[in-house]
Amino acid sequence: MPASLQIDRAREILKRYFGHDTFRPLQEEIISESLEGRDVFALLPTGGGKSLCYQLPAILEEGLTVVISPLIALMKDQVDGLNANGIPATFLNSSLNKTEARKRYAKLFAGEYTILYVAPERLMLSGFLDDLKQWKVSRFAVDEAHCISEWGHDFRPEYRQLSNLRRLFPDLPFMALTATATDRVRTDILTQLRLKEPRTFVASFNRPNLNYQIETKQAVFQQILKFVSSKPYESGIIYCYSRKATESLADRLRQNGIEALPYHAGMTPLKRAENQEAFIRDEIKVICATIAFGMGIDKPNARYVIHQDLPKNIEGYYQETGRAGRDGLPSDCILYFSPGDVAKQLQFIADKNNHKERDVATQQLRQMVHYSESSECRRKVLLGYFSEEWTEGNCGNCDNCRNPKQTFDGTLPAQKFMSCIFRVNQASGFSVGINHIVDVLLGSKNEKVLKWRHDRLSTYDIGQDYRRMEWQAFGRELIRNGYIEQNAENHSVLELTRKGKAALRDRTPIQLTQPSVAKAASQRHQPSSTGGIECNEELFAILRTLRKELAAEQGVPPYIVFSDVTLREMARDFPIDEGQLSDISGVGIAKLEKYGDTFIEAIKEYLDTHPEAGIDELEPSFR
Repeated sequence: MPASLQIDRAREILKRYFGHDTFRPLQEEIISESLEGRDVFALLPTGGGKSLCYQLPAILEEGLTVVISPLIALMKDQVDGLNANGIPATFLNSSLNKTEARKRYAKLFAGEYTILYVAPERLMLSGFLDDLKQWKVSRFAVDEAHCISEWGHDFRPEYRQLSNLRRLFPDLPFMALTATATDRVRTDILTQLRLKEPRTFVASFNRPNLNYQIETKQAVFQQILKFVSSKPYESGIIYCYSRKATESLADRLRQNGIEALPYHAGMTPLKRAENQEAFIRDEIKVICATIAFGMGIDKPNARYVIHQDLPKNIEGYYQETGRAGRDGLPSDCILYFSPGDVAKQLQFIADKNNHKERDVATQQLRQMVHYSESSECRRKVLLGYFSEEWTEGNCGNCDNCRNPKQTFDGTLPAQKFMSCIFRVNQASGFSVGINHIVDVLLGSKNEKVLKWRHDRLSTYDIGQDYRRMEWQAFGRELIRNGYIEQNAENHSVLELTRKGKAALRDRTPIQLTQPSVAKAASQRHQPSSTGGIECNEELFAILRTLRKELAAEQGVPPYIVFSDVTLREMARDFPIDEGQLSDISGVGIAKLEKYGDTFIEAIKEYLDTHPEAGIDELEPSFR
């Protein structure tokens, strides 16, 4: 079939099965290349529609598309969603009993499935590979492909075995997909999977609907409680550094009337699954989790992601925040930052035995701190980490762009800080870390200061005009701006750069960020309306309740029935027949047949009791 006809057919299927009129960025190009039989590498942000890139070709072509996926929860969600859209799909993993697994194997041999999800461990078993050869496989798709790279933040050794697939199926097209990968990880993915002259597609890492915000950590539980209480009908994820913290936070939230449960690797698999399922099905609103939670969770309507503690690296932070607003609607990403968290993580890093691991972890943490303390646009810093340039200036949807940080003439504190580094090195012949410099500036009488006689330096006790955390922030800002170098290979000691020495000698004017103070409540958590869908909120609430009831009856998460985007469009456009409902995004033919009458009846019933609502929405010029 000519490429143009294939794409025309692809658009028909997009509308018929998925209820969408248009593709998201790069989807059409990726699908076209895959249908031509070429290998494809696709890097699309969370919520960018990766799954459709292999699901739609699977419907268009005969044979079985095999999707390698790392998590059981993801497989079940994807299969539930495909089946709800009328697409025959299944998964094979350890959650199935022998009877159910036999049934699915029989249907695979009978050619009754279009898509099969499987974990890499099962895929590479010799018996399973023999079965694959009889199932008329048409293509392989490797989801969460960054798991194959040791340089990725989610490396899984079992993914390395996938390189053998190319030898066993040399003529089939492969597709590798991920939402997050640095240049180094991308190269590793292409090499490890042995992709043949792959077509590479890299979408922007920008998530315009996400509002990024950093808050100074003070009474953090009260800060979190206030925010969560302001969103009683919304779902959210709160990431904590330790297992104990997830348990404690969830317990305290419940005591304050918030439906919350913990999730961490120390729980039994059954309990983890139960808590995750309760969150996905909207039975609870908040999940308090370690980083063990999240990869592959398909819940599209988490409206906020909170980091109670500082993440270890930007890549993990980006992926975790990406679990908010997967449906494209406005969502908040809040990080509570404290220098104490930095010190705590540095101590954990110092305890690592492997020198290389320590260096990498220290560098990654430094980048995370830079992001947290920077006065630049949050998007600019995040995208820059992934080698993408932000050229649009003020993004309007992060705290630094909405409320730019104030700077001041910081020449004097900068001179004091750099002079202290110089004096310590001159007197002792060695360099020290940031905390020791601050100790000297503040006139500390701790053991090291006295032992090394740094209490006799001219810079001793000259820093009483600022607090410890402010001096630490100044030091880190001088590092970011190239005046000071932090030597990761030598216990993170501070050394003046050529630029720093010149500034110290010439008394070069230096601007520093004004020490942060608690913002007024009215200035906090200003969500952006970017990408929002204005609608009748009362009808939206009714449709959301109806969706939850239908999902409970069928044993699937609510978003499998319809997404928030679809419900909001219904509550905006008031469709009262099948023709109007089919024009709503996300209403394909299978869902129209299954749910159409129920939702149309609910909308009609609302309009019967609120006749002014339809006029208000449909004829705004009459207001």
